[in-house]
Amino acid sequence: MLMTTTNTIEGHPVQQYHGLVSGEAIIGANFMKDFFAGIRDIIGGRSSSYERVLKEAKEEALKEMQLQAKEKGGNAIIGIDLDYETVGQNGGMLMVVATGTAVSI
Repeated sequence: MLMTTTNTIEGHPVQQYHGLVSGEAIIGANFMKDFFAGIRDIIGGRSSSYERVLKEAKEEALKEMQLQAKEKGGNAIIGIDLDYETVGQNGGMLMVVATGTAVSI
């Protein structure tokens, strides 16, 4: 399935709009990841444990959005927007929300 953040796909005119689709993923960040991420923040560098969790959540949200688009009869998603938030008590959960428009091209 073709997916893009733009509202058009060059060379592929939209034949039909199928409506809004979304996917959500919420993943917990455990204590050890928080601890080691805190150390990384103090000494500098990237937090690979958080990067892996964010990537996993993003892929899950996009996959869920693709399933919705297929159920609506679409073969592409345009205008994709990704939002990242922390939720839960003390921000202990990471949430990714993907939204877009399912279309047939």
